[in-house]
Amino acid sequence: MIKTTDKQENKITKAFEKILGKENILTSKEDRIMYATDSTAVSTDLYLPDYVLMPQTTQQISEIMKIAYKYAIPVTTRGAGTNMAGACVPFKGGIVICTNKMNNILDFDIQNQTIKVQTGVIVGDMQAFVEKNGLFYPPDPSNLKVSTIGGSLAMSSSGSRTFKYGGTKDYVLDLTVVLSTGEIIKTGSNTIKNATGYNLTQLFVGSEGTLGIITEATFRLIPKPENTNLLLAYFKTVDNAANAINSIILNKIVPSVLDIMDEITMKTIEKYAPAGLLTDNAATLFIEVDGDENAIEKQIQQIKSICRDFNSTEIQIASTEEEKTKLWAARRSSFGAVAKLRPNVLSEDMVVPRSKMPMMIERTYEIAEKYNLNISIVGHAGDGNFHPHIAFDLRDKEETQRVNKAIKELFLQAINFGGKISGEHGIGSVKAKYLKYSVDTFALKYMKQIKNLFDAKGIMNPNKVFDYEIE
Repeated sequence: MIKTTDKQENKITKAFEKILGKENILTSKEDRIMYATDSTAVSTDLYLPDYVLMPQTTQQISEIMKIAYKYAIPVTTRGAGTNMAGACVPFKGGIVICTNKMNNILDFDIQNQTIKVQTGVIVGDMQAFVEKNGLFYPPDPSNLKVSTIGGSLAMSSSGSRTFKYGGTKDYVLDLTVVLSTGEIIKTGSNTIKNATGYNLTQLFVGSEGTLGIITEATFRLIPKPENTNLLLAYFKTVDNAANAINSIILNKIVPSVLDIMDEITMKTIEKYAPAGLLTDNAATLFIEVDGDENAIEKQIQQIKSICRDFNSTEIQIASTEEEKTKLWAARRSSFGAVAKLRPNVLSEDMVVPRSKMPMMIERTYEIAEKYNLNISIVGHAGDGNFHPHIAFDLRDKEETQRVNKAIKELFLQAINFGGKISGEHGIGSVKAKYLKYSVDTFALKYMKQIKNLFDAKGIMNPNKVFDYEIE
């Protein structure tokens, strides 16, 4: 909570009203509860912010931060609150800055293939906008219909198309950032190339709101693929599916999407959002190819042949746009379907070398059995990004302890396989205590020094990334 006198609190409230107007300030308990959590199963405790502020411009955020800095008020920034690592939870109260009203496209340059937006713009909306104009923004987090550009930047998100096209960090050219002091900086340029000084743009991408608040972003775009098609290849064993993945890549085929779903995930999806998945298989590969019609047909035939070489039991090809849409909806619904099993679901995120994926999946099943947990698996198999979904009940302290023990084993196993504890969800609060196992000691030391340089008063998204005790 804010540590101020009643007189100071009244002064702060009036200052916020002057900056934003009363209609953009939420202070009732009911409103504040809505902004006390994100999509993460973190705790049964409730960490209420003192204020929820809804700015619409960079300058307004700058003025807010000047007040926060003066009074050392903690600030947590959020967009849609879809984060799955506890990065949006205001553990120390203070201010939640919600960027949802900062949802304007500021500039669209078809000739130079760039777009500049406020960071409250929805990822899927920006994708749809540029595609109508023949361009393409590939990063596609599974919740792209609600998640914001600001969240994608803060967490360095990516999604299914990362294998071929890269993630959010590979498309951002320039950022406008408000620092803890209220100062406004520009980090890059509007040009595709820029080797002018330190790359501050990439420093802020993935910083989870701990260094500053990203308010505007400029992205490069690429030409939209002429066509896409989708196929699902089913296998009786995870090993066969994994061997097919490696063979596809070794044969110089680069699908735009190369994902894997396990049997538990498919059965859960079919129970709550039926899409015609063949659930009597151990795994399915979810494969999208793109290009001109001839290239697509050639890739599909090659992939079918490879999958059959590894004993694929069935291959489904989407023949219409409606079928593609239905299958994509099924793929994106995995988290939502698992969430229907128990009161809470923890969607974890780790990345291992692609060759280690089968062993990581096998080890996950062993850990699930060891701790008597319901764990289902989806993953971006092309780049080794691995998502175990754990359905449980936070109110059951004994079960929650088993979940925490299982998560620690999964993280340590990923590290032992040469991987990392996050591929796209970030660290947030959930993984902070494990960062020391996954990052070089000296690198971690300098990360903390960078944090202190940009946030001397420790007010920017406290209790995130680094291992602090939550008070």
